[in-house]
Parts: sequence; structure tokens; C-alpha cells
Amino acid sequence: MGATTDLPHPFDPLSPSEIETTIAIVKKSHGDVRFNVVSLHEPRKAEMTAWLEAPDSAPRPKRIADVVVIAPDGKVYDGLVALDEPKIMAWVETDGEQPIITMEELQYVEHVARKDPKVIEQCVISGIAAEDMDKVFCDPWTIGYDERFGNKVRLQQAFMYYRPELDNCQYQYPLDFCPIFDAGKKEIIAIDIPKVRRPLSKAPPIDYHPAAVEARGDGYRTDIKPINITQPEGVSFKLTGREIEWQNWKFHIGFSYREGIVLNNITFNDKGNVRPIFYRLSLAEMVVPYGNPEHPHQRKHALDQGEYGAGYMANSLSLGCDCKGSIHYLDAHFATQAGGLRTIKNAICIHEEDAGILFKHTDFRDDSVIVTRGRKLIVQQIFTAANYEYVVAWVFHQDGTIQPEIKLTGILNTYAMDPDEDTHGWGTQVYTGVNAHNHQHLFCLRIDANVDGPNNTVFVNDAVTSDAPVGSPENFYGNAFYNKRTKLATTGEAVTDYDSKTSRTWEICNPNKLNPYSRKPVSYKLVSREALTMLPKPGSLVWKRAAFARHAVHVTKYRDDQLWPAGRHVPQTSGEPSRGLPEWIGDGTESIDNTDVVLWHTFGVTHFPSPEDFPIMPAEPMTLLLRPRNFFAGNPVMDVPPSYSCTPSQVLAKGEGVYDAADKMSKLAFETNGTTNGANGGGSCCGSNGTNGVNGH
Repeated sequence: MGATTDLPHPFDPLSPSEIETTIAIVKKSHGDVRFNVVSLHEPRKAEMTAWLEAPDSAPRPKRIADVVVIAPDGKVYDGLVALDEPKIMAWVETDGEQPIITMEELQYVEHVARKDPKVIEQCVISGIAAEDMDKVFCDPWTIGYDERFGNKVRLQQAFMYYRPELDNCQYQYPLDFCPIFDAGKKEIIAIDIPKVRRPLSKAPPIDYHPAAVEARGDGYRTDIKPINITQPEGVSFKLTGREIEWQNWKFHIGFSYREGIVLNNITFNDKGNVRPIFYRLSLAEMVVPYGNPEHPHQRKHALDQGEYGAGYMANSLSLGCDCKGSIHYLDAHFATQAGGLRTIKNAICIHEEDAGILFKHTDFRDDSVIVTRGRKLIVQQIFTAANYEYVVAWVFHQDGTIQPEIKLTGILNTYAMDPDEDTHGWGTQVYTGVNAHNHQHLFCLRIDANVDGPNNTVFVNDAVTSDAPVGSPENFYGNAFYNKRTKLATTGEAVTDYDSKTSRTWEICNPNKLNPYSRKPVSYKLVSREALTMLPKPGSLVWKRAAFARHAVHVTKYRDDQLWPAGRHVPQTSGEPSRGLPEWIGDGTESIDNTDVVLWHTFGVTHFPSPEDFPIMPAEPMTLLLRPRNFFAGNPVMDVPPSYSCTPSQVLAKGEGVYDAADKMSKLAFETNGTTNGANGGGSCCGSNGTNGVNGH
């Protein structure tokens, strides 16, 4: 039963011992198999919801492992292992599907490529001596889909590079050919060679590591003073297992091999009333389509999460570097292909940051003022997908806002070119002999709604002008505008796109509960100005394989195991039929009105590379907001203590009784002979206009 503390929370990822138990059970029944996935099979929502509502009396959801293995003969099996019993519950052979590529598989390709005679021959043609194959590197990708090979054979394509010296950045020396690796045969089976050969660049390196920066003569900047982040009394959040409580928020922090951070059972304590908001939030999938049509670059459209896994590719984060301040970390545990255990230390970091002004008002009549500073909680991971780094943060604010944020950094994917060769607009020469192709980063956010309860409806909001013409009785001066709300009642109607002209947003409402003042349904609004159109044409390979990216928003009725919008097994899918969302939406007639719904939002950035992005790219951020609208009866953060408050009566009383909790660590940046260069001498926040109660206008 529910509240036994020594048992894992039903949302917890599998523990190391549970992974080892699962592997032992599978090996006993099926012998020497390779493990691609050993992960939590999430509890069925109905039984999980019942347990969350009554953990002391409702049956506790069973611990079940989701397993994907490859047998010695290359056959792929999906399985479920009941850990409480223990026994194998299900074991099904897949047909024509390839499971996720593991880190071990990626790393193995490079060793094979260096020894392959056909690869060595191409390296020599490119200008690399045969004895220098230890200086040849490759980034293996799943092949995506290639009609020559289909999906019965497990393949990777290898993008080739050269490092004259070990510490050089390989992406400034790309090679022009692409080997194809067969995982079953463990050998290179083909090499794609361009019609126009491009020899190895002889340009000097422009590396970004300290020794290279110093050697170029510029050195590092010397005018940067330290910034320290301190919390002398400790952090303001509490963690019980993997459940976190902070500033009225409470939620569970999970971690998936595929999605990375998974947040469950997100609630907000509204003056003693614990209100559900979301059942589950995750970054469910992504695709990076490249824009060069030349073969084999049409295959370059990585679905990084479905093909490699944001969890599998997670970084081990470092204190004071990746995360700064007072940090709490959570580890991640995965199975190795051979059946061992791999641990990523510090896969998740949790910390607080100052969030600037939460609210402020100064009365111009008398300079009475209140200013309250906010703070935010950040749950973050970083994963490396070959050349790119993705910083994924879930930012929680005190006012009930959740802010998913992604930063892109790392290194551009590059291709060889002759100096000043015409890129035909498909890419940019970012350095001598280096062509960085145009591409997009498209992410799919999965929002499993639970706004004040499970029955929700999604509306689209558009800011529009009144239909009544200027001079009419309804709009005589022509200034009227309003928020046009359109219900998305079916899965077909819900397929919608962003419209900047109307500042479009989407609202997840509970139509059964109204705000006491506005009389509008309580809701959470998705604010996204990062929505964009997938640029590859309808009918293209990536359009078929990554159907979730065709539109900004889809909404489906909740069903267990509909977690990944491009389908369960993504590598080498042809897109015929398109997997995931198109299957679930069907003919578009299913009702999604006042029921348990999932909103899928695709957002991202279109990247036309430039020299400023090379040899390593400054972080480029993108952010979304999930904001409460008509959810609270009023401002939910008026109980956050202000930094400073001075009322009109306190102004008249010369500041007597002023509330002053300003940060005493703050000080003026410059001070000369006891005089200051700032208004009010850095003391009172009151009188910020310097008028001493006199109208300064």
C-alpha cells in the first residue's frame, strides 16, 4: 500500500538494483542479447491518479521495466518485466523497426572506420596519409532513411573529419565522403562519394581551448571581476526522494533515457488548496533538418531524442561551471548493451536564481514605493548530440509561471568545400574550407494537462480588431479590439499554427471551474513566439518522418503510452506511414472537448550559420511560458516579502515604520571621496524620482 517510505515512488526511474534485476530476468529467459533500453514503464494513469489521491489506501502501482533488446540474429524485441513478481509480462518481436542507437554503438563505428581499407583509400584521396588514420574521426548518425537499404538492416552513416593535432577542433577539417556502417556485420558496407571531390583543407587551425587562444596572441580578457552567488542560510527548496517543494510548487522529477527530464504531478498550493496543473511535462522529441539537397545530405535530419536519447547523451554536470551557486544534483542510471550498469553523475542540477523584479510601483505624487524581487527555481540538464550541446531548463516562478527554456551551443555541423566555392545558398563558408549548412532545430513539448482537474479544453486566442467599422455606434472611434477565443473541439480543429499578426496563444482551460471575478474558466496559457514553419517541403523525407513538426500545435486525447510524437522506434523509419501524431489524430474527428487532453507544441529556431558561430557557438536561447490565466483569484505573489516598502503615510512621517529588507550585500560600483554617483546615495529606495513628495513633472 501507498505510503511505505522504503519503496521507490512509482514515478521514480529504475534504480540500479532494479536495472540489474531486469537484466538478469531477461538473460535467464533469452540468453545473450544486447540491451538498448531498460527503463521505467510508466504506471497507467488511472491507477497512478488513484494512488496519488489516496496513497495510504489505494493500491500502489507496480514497478514494471520497459525493455528493448537486439538478439544475436539481429531481431528486435520489446518486452515488459514485472519487478514485483518478478517475471516477463510481455515479449514481442518487432518487424522492420530499429530501436534507439546507444552511445556504445556510436563509439564503435569510429574504430571500424579507421581500419577499413575503403575508408583509408578515401582518406588518401582526400590528402591524408594512410599512416595517419589515428587522426581521422567520425560522427556516426543513424542513416535516417535510405531507400537503397530499407529498415531491416541496422545502419549508421559516418560524417568524417580530420584532426592534425589531438587538441584541434575536428569540425574545421571535414572530409567529403560518408561511409555506411552495418551494425549486424560490424563493417562498412558502402561509401557515399560526392560527384565533385573536395580535398582536405590546409588552413591553419582556429581552436578555442586555452592554449590556442593564448598562442594566437590575443589571450583572455583581464577585465572580468568575479561574481559570486551565495545562499548563506541554504536553499529554499526541499527534496523528499525525487519530489521537490518550493514556493507553493510541488512536483516529481524523473529522468528518461529518451526525454531526459520528466516532470510529473505538478501542483500549486493556493492558500492551502493544493491545485493540480499538469500531470506530466517533458521535451518529447526534436528534429534538426538540414537544408542542402545534395546526396547524401538529404539524410541529415537528426531526430536526436528518438534516435539517440536526451538521457543517454546527458552530460555529467560540474559544480561552479555548468551550474553556479548552491546546487543539488540527481544522478541517472542506464543499462549498457552488454548488461552492465552505466551511471551519469550529476545528470540533473537543481538551483535557485534571482529573477529580477517581481513587481514594483512608485506613486509619482509622493514617491511612495513598493518593490519586491523574485526568484526562480531551475531544474536543468545538458546533453551533447555529436557536435551540438542542448541546455534544457525547466524554470519555475513564484507567480505560478513555468518557463521551459533551451539554449543551443556547441559546434556547427560542417562539410568540406573548396575555398570560396559557391554554396548555392544552402550553407555559409564560416572559415576557409568549412561549409556550415542551413538547418533548423525543432523541439516538441508534450504537455499532459491537469488544470484544476483532468477534464480540460484547449482554446486558441487571437488579438483582433472589432468587426464594427469606424464611425459605427459600436466602434465610433475605431479603437476597439478584443481577445477572440476559438474552441479546439476535435483533434482536426486543434492542428494550428502560430500567427504573429494576432499574437496568438493557446489556452488550456477547465470549463467546469470559473474564476470568481472574471467568470472565465481557470486556465494555463501557452505563450510561444518561438514557433516556426518547418522549411522542408510537404512530401519530403523529413516531413514524412517528423510529422509532429508540420504544425505548431496538436492536441490529442490522453492514452497511455502515447508519449513520443514520432513513434516508439524512430531510427530508419521511412515516414510511410508517418508514425506518432498522425496515427493518433486519425481522421481528426475525435472529440477533445472537456476531457483528458495532451497538447503537443513544436517550436525552435532556423539557423543560417555565420562566422560568429565558429569554431564554437555562443549560446542561443529560446523560451516559452506556461502562465496562469484566470487561475488565481488575484496576484498570487503578494505574500512574497518586499525588498522595500514605503507607503504615502510613511512618506509624510519622514520614513517612520518603512519596511526595509533590501539586500545588504549590494553596494555602489563606484564611489569617490565619500560621494556617490547614484540617486539616493544607495540608501533608501523611497523617493526614487528625487522629488521628495513634489510632483516632478
